[in-house]
Amino acid sequence: MSKVIISPSILSANFSNLEKDIISVEKAGAEWLHIDVMDGHFVPNITIGVPVVKSIRKITNLLLDVHLMIETPEKYIKPFADAGADIITFHYEATKEKTEEVIKLIKSCGIKAGLSIKPMTKPEEIEKYIPLADLILVMTVEPGFGGQKFMDECAKKLPYIKSRQPENSFLQVDGGINDVTSKICVSAGANSLVAGNYIFKSENVESAIRSLR
Repeated sequence: MSKVIISPSILSANFSNLEKDIISVEKAGAEWLHIDVMDGHFVPNITIGVPVVKSIRKITNLLLDVHLMIETPEKYIKPFADAGADIITFHYEATKEKTEEVIKLIKSCGIKAGLSIKPMTKPEEIEKYIPLADLILVMTVEPGFGGQKFMDECAKKLPYIKSRQPENSFLQVDGGINDVTSKICVSAGANSLVAGNYIFKSENVESAIRSLR
């Protein structure tokens, strides 16, 4: 799996013309679309829910990469899977001892299961779950808001996780990704990058996506 998968985060898109922005990144060569779901409890912000994911599914062929930054994610797995999510990623900090159960629940819906950790969570805490998940997402900013600065220390987690992942798994990074920080992450083992502002606020979306690989 040598190619780096780019997953533009619609958190930075223009919500008054979301379809146009989604089509633009699809035409520009993105493979996935990152959809941040926030509940105002697990993180201090509220974003979108199941109906929006269902609407997005109708307008794009991109893989829908749904990131649940919510409490009790197990309650919402099936609704998001039914709405068209291809990958559902949830936070270890929200599930703790239920983590393996939630991974199995996602896979039982016939889609890929992702597990995410916040900046302060050590990768050793999720070691036993790394082989079970299809994707591990390392947050390089505190989740909840777009446009934050990349936290270099978080990138140091990547080799540890990569060395414990099965072949064909995804190691994703989200937070402060641009043409410089993307290279740091890829050299440390990442093969999927989430970027919001850097892509959607750029003058040339295609060039921005290309510069991340």
